[in-house]
Amino acid sequence: MTETPLGAPARARAKRSRLIDRQTGARAEGPVSTHWRTYFLEALAATSNVSASARAAGVSPSRAYKTRREHADFAAAWRGALYEGYEHLEMEVLASLRGHDPDRKLDITSAIRLLAAHREAIATERAKRHGQDEAEVFASLEAKLATIRERLAKDGAASQTDGGDGR
Repeated sequence: MTETPLGAPARARAKRSRLIDRQTGARAEGPVSTHWRTYFLEALAATSNVSASARAAGVSPSRAYKTRREHADFAAAWRGALYEGYEHLEMEVLASLRGHDPDRKLDITSAIRLLAAHREAIATERAKRHGQDEAEVFASLEAKLATIRERLAKDGAASQTDGGDGR
């Protein structure tokens, strides 16, 4: 029989503690679905919105950003999802300018700003996917943005000549 040190309890209690999500960090996904990354990336491709995508996946945006920093494969998938989202946005802008769905309201000015702000990321990803030179992709994006701006200017000029009342 082993002796217990003087003043120590005769029997040590098993320590029962639960780690909260913040404490588990990158070691575990915690109570979150192990497939949250898939849900996150699908939502990111559809919305290009990190907060909305994190909500859809049931995680916090900080967890998504941390995972992106720590896992190169997830970071690459993130860039791919954003690239897909920007392609969707380009198509929506073009469809809106062509009057494809007059009931759909789209803030074209904001969409153009978003596309222009992420021009470099889009060009880099497009160059990787299509094996093109980055300069070619930049030129292609600039041409698309110029076309969109010209159509907006024509639409604005046409509505001013109409007197704005559609006559």
